[in-house]
Amino acid sequence: MSACSRGNRSRREFLGGMLSLGAAAALVRSAGGSEADSGPSHELPKIRLGTLEVSRLILGSNPFFGFAHGNPRGTPEQMKQWYTKERMMAVLDQAAEHGITAVWTPCYENWVEIWNEYRDKGGKLKIWIGQPDRLPMEKEIEIAVKNGAKAVAIQGIRIDEKVSEGKWDVIRGWLELIKSHGLPAGMATHTATTHLEAEQRGLPVDFFHQTMYRPDDYVMEGLEESLATIEKLHKPVVAYKVLAAGRVAPSDALPCVFKRLKPKDGICLGVFPNKHDEIAEDSSLTRQLSRNTA
Repeated sequence: MSACSRGNRSRREFLGGMLSLGAAAALVRSAGGSEADSGPSHELPKIRLGTLEVSRLILGSNPFFGFAHGNPRGTPEQMKQWYTKERMMAVLDQAAEHGITAVWTPCYENWVEIWNEYRDKGGKLKIWIGQPDRLPMEKEIEIAVKNGAKAVAIQGIRIDEKVSEGKWDVIRGWLELIKSHGLPAGMATHTATTHLEAEQRGLPVDFFHQTMYRPDDYVMEGLEESLATIEKLHKPVVAYKVLAAGRVAPSDALPCVFKRLKPKDGICLGVFPNKHDEIAEDSSLTRQLSRNTA
């Protein structure tokens, strides 16, 4: 039984299955991989977020800002110290060289300054997906729009707050504001069922940003709940917290997740490449696993 199969399973069985899939992925890389698979400038499969086409693997940004969430590979201070402006731009370029076409970040002032400078210098990565996470939300959406975001997805904590208050009308208003600017509109969540209810309510959403693990405990049961939800959603889904904030290796996590995603769905991964080339590993796995699960 695979690590991502349905049904009740013990934590030990789940972990054992995940490790088996990771070993299988390593064998695939060593036996069938090539420079063309992992080298720069090799395209990744594409998905569509509304009218926007992006690579199936999107670059996340938590490490840019020191959002470690207990990552065993680096503290918030280490991440913020390592990610100078120059290194951030270099990582964006490297991501583009490996076929990644988009980066997903909040609308913070320091990011906007870096993004605009990067674009002015002819940076290779061309698509920013804005993730407004501060209130008033309308102001944050405007920041994303005015600074070249190609899509906007409301951050999960803000969505979860309004859902808990029963204020679906507020979420609808945020999404309609994004769409009024001609941009694809998305929403995120840290729970398993919010996006199902959003579809049932007919919210004007083009894509979903679905956490894989519950950020309060990062247990395998949360992963299964999220994957089961994604299988039911009709709109495109971009999975995040795929590596449980660095607690699970890409070679273990990605085979499990891609096995359950549809071709319309993608993943978003942040990187902290202070010790090894995470971007090359993530893009190579995405490319190979997309072929294997097509």
